[in-house]
Amino acid sequence: MAAVSYYLSLSVAACLCIFSVSSLSDHESFLRCLSSHVSPTTNLSQLLYLPNSPDYSSLLFSSIQNLRFASSETPKPLLIVSPADEFQVQASVICCRCHGLSIRARSGGHDYEGLSYRSEKASSFVLLDLEKLRSVTVDVEHGVAWVEAACSPFAERWSRER
Repeated sequence: MAAVSYYLSLSVAACLCIFSVSSLSDHESFLRCLSSHVSPTTNLSQLLYLPNSPDYSSLLFSSIQNLRFASSETPKPLLIVSPADEFQVQASVICCRCHGLSIRARSGGHDYEGLSYRSEKASSFVLLDLEKLRSVTVDVEHGVAWVEAACSPFAERWSRER
């Protein structure tokens, strides 16, 4: 019941948002939105990377497979959100919607076309980097398995064995 109440409150919050222009001239507004939808113990400096953040470029270019999209002419995200759990993903989607921002999701870096970290249009977008979502949960009793977006157990095992 608590989960239903939580999801309902998230939905209501998303519906009450006032859409703004698709540029984030005021990052503070997005930060306020994000901090109001995540756990109070969340370290926003490990969740949100602005273009002037020291780790922004390294995070952006960390999984680009096609270097043609690493050029200065390629539109870059206004910010990168790197959630550690599904609640941070939900909060990111709500805040992007509130601010009228498009989202590009990146998980495993297997995107040679560059669709997950660039935009063909000059519109503003946020990169939702799902790299931290790597767990696998198996419920044997109910015959259910949950695999998070960036999980690549074979690749991780192979890289540890090398």
